[in-house]
Amino acid sequence: MTNGQSIFESIGGFKTMDKWIPAFYKRVGEHPLLIPIFPDDLSEVAHKQYLFMTQFLGGPPLYNEERGHPRLRRRHLPFEITPARREAWLECMHEAMIEAEIAEPYFSAIFERLSMTATHMMNTPE
Repeated sequence: MTNGQSIFESIGGFKTMDKWIPAFYKRVGEHPLLIPIFPDDLSEVAHKQYLFMTQFLGGPPLYNEERGHPRLRRRHLPFEITPARREAWLECMHEAMIEAEIAEPYFSAIFERLSMTATHMMNTPE
């Protein structure tokens, strides 16, 4: 984003991901709206999120290398993603980003992209 660096590099790369993704899934695993659509063991989805976010933010294409094209909407269709669940997911993400100490202007840029993606994932009305 600046000086030719990706957002991934600018926020601290893997060091930041190692704080951010666990902080996010800790919250997901405790959120009453999200618990029903996530597995009891969050380790596999956390791993996938780690790969995806690394790639999504301009880091190495780990997700594609391990899982193929993300096809986010298709992969999320089996789960009832309502507007309220979108908001809950974003709330958990926002808090985890704060905990991971992601600074501006990256915080806002990332959160805007994630908000658009979360909106695209909605597939069920309230």
